[in-house]
Amino acid sequence: MPPVHTLVITGYGTNSHLETAHTARLAGSDKVDIVHFSDLLGGRCKLADYGFVIFPGGFMDGDDLGAAQTGAVRWRFARDASGRPMLDSLWEFLDNGGLLLGICNGFQLLVKLGILPGLRGMQFERLVSLGHNDSGRFEDRWVHLKANPASPCVFTRNLPPMIMPVRHGEGKVVADADVLKKIEAEDLIALQYVDPKSGLPSMNYPDNPNGSPLGIAGLCDSSGHVLGLMPHPEAFHHVTNHPGWTRGEVNAPGTLLFVNAVRYLRGEQA
Repeated sequence: MPPVHTLVITGYGTNSHLETAHTARLAGSDKVDIVHFSDLLGGRCKLADYGFVIFPGGFMDGDDLGAAQTGAVRWRFARDASGRPMLDSLWEFLDNGGLLLGICNGFQLLVKLGILPGLRGMQFERLVSLGHNDSGRFEDRWVHLKANPASPCVFTRNLPPMIMPVRHGEGKVVADADVLKKIEAEDLIALQYVDPKSGLPSMNYPDNPNGSPLGIAGLCDSSGHVLGLMPHPEAFHHVTNHPGWTRGEVNAPGTLLFVNAVRYLRGEQA
């Protein structure tokens, strides 16, 4: 089986890179590197050397122009040491079958780059954003989630109902009605916030912590190779991360999303 090499990109306000890298190792990745964005620019690291790339959570540039907005501008206009646009390298990585995961701030980056939702025939167009939570405040709480079994998403295949923490101020999916209809029709909603009792998608606070339409917690592209989600799977990589573990509560860890990615790259998941 081919080895799986994972790249976690850090810098300019990212703060979840260490636990993200640790979760990738727990999931079975053979090699995990944490690399600053400037190392990509300088040519000291290349996306092409990895099969799994992760944009972790944090607060890029302090979110001063809106969550991940400055990071998106940087990616759009930056060039590496050879003069090649960084965005071209990212498109090539995806064209070659690489897997891309954006968590929280990383999700905000992916939508503002237009990588997500990646509707058929409309790839890399900015169609969606993530706005301020309906509550008007930063939300730091645990939420219940379910995966969409009809989604092409590699990361969420066969996942059980899950619980993960959220910690964000700008997590509400914002899109016009036509785009939302296309996202739903193409099954690009990979994860939804649900009512813990009924297990059904919820628009009620605090089950849905930000007011995202259709209970959207995560989106994938049409290839299934790109996932962005607001909850933090890397923050629940061990039973003791969950606040109910001393009461004997057992829940599936967020590590399972990473396991699916590693298995797919090894050819263990069709």
